[in-house]
Formats: sequence, C-alpha cells, structure tokens
Amino acid sequence: MKTIHNKHFEEKQSTELAVGTFIISTLLFMLYIISNESPNILVIAWPFALSGIVLNSIMLFHLTERFIHLPEYRKDIGFKILIVLSNIPITFLYYLVVMKN
Repeated sequence: MKTIHNKHFEEKQSTELAVGTFIISTLLFMLYIISNESPNILVIAWPFALSGIVLNSIMLFHLTERFIHLPEYRKDIGFKILIVLSNIPITFLYYLVVMKN
C-alpha cells in the first residue's frame, strides 16, 4: 500500500537564487543600456554573470540529485528545476544584445 504525502518540498533557496540572479542581471543589463553602453558596467556585469551561472549550475545539480533520490517530491523539485533553468535563455538573450552592439 502506498503512503500519500501531502507535504511539499520545503527548499526555498533555489527559487530565491534564481529570482535574485534574474533581478540583478536585469538591473545590470538595463543600467548598461541606459548608460549608453558604457564598458565600465561590463566590468561589474561579467563577473556577476559568470558567478550567477556557476551558482545556478551548482543548484541545478543539487536539485537533480534531490529529484533522483526523493521520488515523492518530484513534481515540486521539477518545478524548481524549471525555475532555475529559465535563467539560461534570459541570460543568453542579454549576452546577444550586448555583443551585437
């Protein structure tokens, strides 16, 4: 007989990390555009983007490990994985816009 779990996966750091890196990278991108494409903004933005990619990758591996080992929470963990992965196309779009100029 299966046990029904009504609890949710109580891990909030992944969502906070994904939303936080999205907000900060968007602010830096907007600042770059508003500042008339000043290269000084890129000095701050590139190290942040690189560290954001590294941190989000670590979180993705952590969530993937939890997804494998906690099958009863796969729906919640899968949603958190999608939130973390959503930063990739957004950051790539910012990169394309900056490099095109």
